[in-house]
Amino acid sequence: MSIKSILKTIKSYIFISVGIFIYAFAWKAFLIPNEIAGGGVAGIATIIYFVSGAKISTGITILLINAILLTIAFRVLGKGFGAKTIYGVVFLSIMFSVLKSPEFISDQFNDSDKLICAIIGGILSGAGVVLTFRQGGSTGGTDIVAMILNKYYNTTPGRVLLYCDIVIIGLSYFINHDIRTIIYGYVVMGIFSYTIDLLLSGNKQSVQILIFSRKYKEIADSVVFMKKRGVTAVDATGWYTQEASKVLIVLVRKQELNDVYRIVKSIDSDALISVANVMGVFGKGFDIIKTSKKKKYMI
Repeated sequence: MSIKSILKTIKSYIFISVGIFIYAFAWKAFLIPNEIAGGGVAGIATIIYFVSGAKISTGITILLINAILLTIAFRVLGKGFGAKTIYGVVFLSIMFSVLKSPEFISDQFNDSDKLICAIIGGILSGAGVVLTFRQGGSTGGTDIVAMILNKYYNTTPGRVLLYCDIVIIGLSYFINHDIRTIIYGYVVMGIFSYTIDLLLSGNKQSVQILIFSRKYKEIADSVVFMKKRGVTAVDATGWYTQEASKVLIVLVRKQELNDVYRIVKSIDSDALISVANVMGVFGKGFDIIKTSKKKKYMI
């Protein structure tokens, strides 16, 4: 391996470590001290911890459950993912075993602040998972399931985790037989999933732009030249003026929207622009269509 490759690998594992630390810290500082069980293997470990009277360590439970799931990661996601996942699972187990609930945080909150702790815990744990995901790693558990399904289906990891965790959080009722525990768990789940989708998939969101202008040719040429994005010109007629013209259709990432605004306004300040969010854009320059099976269709 070259030095550049080695440094890149080291950097990747450092970011995975930081992400897992943030995830574990969220649980140890905000969720477990308030008897709140979010989803995933950590949620199962928290439930077992309290039901057993704090006799079974959350770190050991996480390690044992993830050992069962790692074989799936090896076969489906490849050895590279498997190596990082093994590291992530072991490091997460260590963090849950070593980290203690920080008193300087727990002293700031009481029983009436459980909702605040659930919100903060959901945000921090989601951010930690995203940092780990971006380096090809995983905290294990339902994260592995989410990444496997995301490989074959056009679904977001947050949505998969949302469905997987509903049952797990429902079981948190057995911690103290209080229905509010489940409600707090669902708050964590929703915020956790939203944070993942926002941070992990937010930069992939696309918009469809309709541009109405008499200077459509100059605008189209500028968008193609400056943004390297395709433009489609559709014949149109202004019904009030009965004037024939063209409407430009442009698909870009959301972060490119302001650049298109500037291009249009610099050419025609009177241009009419309509912008709409789209569920997905697939093709060259955008996302890849993922299907579970290859089917042949006869025409």
